[in-house]
Amino acid sequence: MPVMVLAIPGALIIGFTLGLLGSGGSILSVPVLVYLLGQEEKVAIASSLAIVGLIALFGSIPYIRQKVTDWKMVILFGLPAVIGTYAGASASVLVSGAVQLVVFAGVMLAAAVFMLKPTPVETKARESGHVRSLLILVEGLGVGVLTGFVGVGGGFLIVPALVLLGGVPMHRAIATSLVIIALKSFAGFAKYMDVLSGADIDLGVIGLFSVFGIAGCILGGYVAPYIHQENLKRAFGVLLVVMSTFIFYRTIPTLGV
Repeated sequence: MPVMVLAIPGALIIGFTLGLLGSGGSILSVPVLVYLLGQEEKVAIASSLAIVGLIALFGSIPYIRQKVTDWKMVILFGLPAVIGTYAGASASVLVSGAVQLVVFAGVMLAAAVFMLKPTPVETKARESGHVRSLLILVEGLGVGVLTGFVGVGGGFLIVPALVLLGGVPMHRAIATSLVIIALKSFAGFAKYMDVLSGADIDLGVIGLFSVFGIAGCILGGYVAPYIHQENLKRAFGVLLVVMSTFIFYRTIPTLGV
């Protein structure tokens, strides 16, 4: 129970980050589940998908009511992302949980790069409509595979893709990202339930994290207009570098390399 009490602030931060930036939730949830709650890697990845999916779903509701969500992009990016997530979760049986965690740490470093870079300017891509649509489909599939394999929501890739390739304004991109994250997270969790046969999946942990995460997400969405996001992103990027280094340090020796 004391460990769970310590994990509650983590759940709030996970949701707050999703609500504020449209990304970053699962990047934090997997380490919290592994290192604070002691969950096995594959179980933590599966649980993270369920938690982040629920948080993103509830976080997307205000945006949907405000009619900010770009449903065309939800279909164009989200459908291949769901297919990719299912495929990535299926491929997870081919490697150990430790290997997945090392790949996850690498993804954290990539996310840090995106967070430390300036937010892309809202613009229309120069490519033709057909080429742009194809690029969006391919990236959606790739982000989905990554989601299923290591449990990341991929918002740090989705938002720039929607802005740069889809010409979607940043605010709409964040709103759209939450819907896409929810859809593919649920697809990945469903496959992991099949892969793990439900073993060791703690629905109580998922429920508790989801409740506090949703509260954090609502708060993040509310304060987003009043916070300088560039400074926040840079701070978050530094945190990801530190966390990924820690995961490499803890995990690589277990691989016997």
